[in-house]
Amino acid sequence: MTVEFRHFTALAPETRRALLDVYAEVRAPLLHEPNYRVEAFTDRLDRHLADAGFALVLGFDGAAPIGYAYGNTVEADDRYWQRMAEPLPDGFTATPVLAIKEIGVRAPWRGTGAARRMHDALLAGRAESRVMLMVNPLAGDGKVRRLYESWGYTPFNSQPASAVSPELTVMIRPTS
Repeated sequence: MTVEFRHFTALAPETRRALLDVYAEVRAPLLHEPNYRVEAFTDRLDRHLADAGFALVLGFDGAAPIGYAYGNTVEADDRYWQRMAEPLPDGFTATPVLAIKEIGVRAPWRGTGAARRMHDALLAGRAESRVMLMVNPLAGDGKVRRLYESWGYTPFNSQPASAVSPELTVMIRPTS
């Protein structure tokens, strides 16, 4: 199984369809929850596409899309920072950060390292010196958080729960 990674900064209709199809399969067990519905994801995706520094990596095994990782640049004045539960240290937002918004891998490719390789492909060549992501600390009984910790991420804050989302742990690490 050879996985090819394709990079995008905009989405043609066929790329968007491939991303949405993979998302729906990856999140299938959660699609009944409002925050995970395909329509909610599509709304978030449209917002993220309009944000500075948007980048998507789609993995393909032959013609089959197997997973994705995407994010965008977060600047000092971004609303992203306003959602943090704890105050940020002085100067924390002085330099832009890459915020990974989503990573997902279809079941047959899980445990193969595909998620890590897509993650690393997304970070390659980025100007930001730090990368952040948010994780549901209970996802997979904590397995997802432990995976991100094995990639060098450390928890540093949280995002309070909303009516349609659990409280998320915010994790950070250097991009390289």
